[in-house]
Amino acid sequence: MRLLVLEDDATLGPWTAKGLREAGHVVDLFEDGKDALVAAMGHDYDVLILDRMVPGLDGLSVLKALRQAKVHAPAIFLTALDDVDDRIEGLTSGGDDYLTKPFAFRELLARVEILGRRRTEPAEDSSQLVAGDITLDLHKRTCLRQGQAVDLNPKEFLLLEAFMQAKGRVQTRTMLLEKVWDMSFDPTTSVVETHISRLRAKIEKPFGDTLIRNIRGAGYVFEQA
Repeated sequence: MRLLVLEDDATLGPWTAKGLREAGHVVDLFEDGKDALVAAMGHDYDVLILDRMVPGLDGLSVLKALRQAKVHAPAIFLTALDDVDDRIEGLTSGGDDYLTKPFAFRELLARVEILGRRRTEPAEDSSQLVAGDITLDLHKRTCLRQGQAVDLNPKEFLLLEAFMQAKGRVQTRTMLLEKVWDMSFDPTTSVVETHISRLRAKIEKPFGDTLIRNIRGAGYVFEQA
């Protein structure tokens, strides 16, 4: 999983990030809340691990801003604020879990992995993705637009699924390579551009509109019809 850790303690932050990486996760560590907020708005993290008392913008404010922006990545507060009222405030502000310091790393890892599984395991009623007049059936692997079947190959389907799951948020080439092709960044490949062009020919051209916009120097944004 890709994890965001917001922790300003010069010892605890790197130690936590190191342990999570050794457990097989990709970790972005931030000491300032403002930097963490910008990163979380632009990347699709599987779990957010937030300290409440950090410089720039506290973890609680970061999560509130993300929830207002419709960023729904699961979040766990990792903080020394251990009063009942503090825990309630964290959970009612959009947090999914709350762990107080000092803590056992094994417990943190278990909680993070549980939150990650909740996100990746589809609920019984989440077999479809809907954005405007497009419907993807994730079980049958079918696509409909305006009630008409759209024939997508497997990679085109995964690409459209990635866009619809992150609608309104910029998706970089690197993010799409990781999600759809399970590849690290390769500046020589044009596979993303080629598949986006083919996808647009199928879901845009016959309907006379634009759903996928190229943001110069940033990536792509999917906007529902």
